[in-house]
Amino acid sequence: MVTAAIRLSGEKEKVLSLNERLNAIIELTKLRITIFVTLTTMFGFICYAGKLSMGIIAPAVGILLLSSGSAVINHYQERGTDALMKRTRNRPIPSGKISAQNALVIALLLIISGSIVLFLGAGYLALSIGLLNLLWYNSVYTPLKKRSALAIIPGSLVGALPPMVGWIAAGGNIFDPQIIILGFFFFIWQIPHFWLLLFIFGKDYEQAGFPTLTQIFNMQQLSRITFVWIAATFVASTLLPLFGLIKNNIIFAGMLISGIWLMWNAFRLLKPAKENISFKLAFRGINIFAIVIVLLLSIEKLFIQH
Repeated sequence: MVTAAIRLSGEKEKVLSLNERLNAIIELTKLRITIFVTLTTMFGFICYAGKLSMGIIAPAVGILLLSSGSAVINHYQERGTDALMKRTRNRPIPSGKISAQNALVIALLLIISGSIVLFLGAGYLALSIGLLNLLWYNSVYTPLKKRSALAIIPGSLVGALPPMVGWIAAGGNIFDPQIIILGFFFFIWQIPHFWLLLFIFGKDYEQAGFPTLTQIFNMQQLSRITFVWIAATFVASTLLPLFGLIKNNIIFAGMLISGIWLMWNAFRLLKPAKENISFKLAFRGINIFAIVIVLLLSIEKLFIQH
């Protein structure tokens, strides 16, 4: 379907092998990120249902397609600035592997198919939240980050909504306290996740004309603020047991141990550093922590809470 879409345009593209074409599409859809978004959607389903069932397929596939379409639109929106940054100049559109027009066709096909799957398999409310997430990322966060270095904070809403789609698809209510606190955790986690990513590639962003945090704070201030956001992520995780999402003592202990490890790892940010190695370690740590929380809660829901 995607290959056919590419041929719809008369724009010139590089002649690529099938393998190169597939790799370009994988990069265009930001598959590593969209798979994680899909996993958090499935996680929301598991947290409500407490089991795996065929009902998990539709929200997972629907969100995968929608988030992939959103990623393609983001590539289209940022094709000009991508061409200016060393890290992104070889992305499919600025490198000429896929034309901008064909990228829009691919995005449209992904979004339409994802919307149909989500509506038929999970309902109108799940679809509405999925589309809200897409609109928020492409129409709010993406334009805003060209104007403000603090766009990360409202942009982090995109991390909170996918678990809600899974929760609703499993039969839950959007106003259930458990899913609200779960969404809050992913919202808080997303802020240091994005924040640290911008630190690591800060020079590239400055070269492309994006406002950066280094224009507002010095490195020592940035390190301390980032540490606070990481600490807030840990605190947000400790709220999960209070809302009944974690009941098993072993799972709770695992969460605390992983949180202590996260904070120990983050303390490096408070030490003087000449390079961004501390930011890289903190970025890895905050992502591992989120994965551990997802795994621990999934284990409890699937194998312990019955």
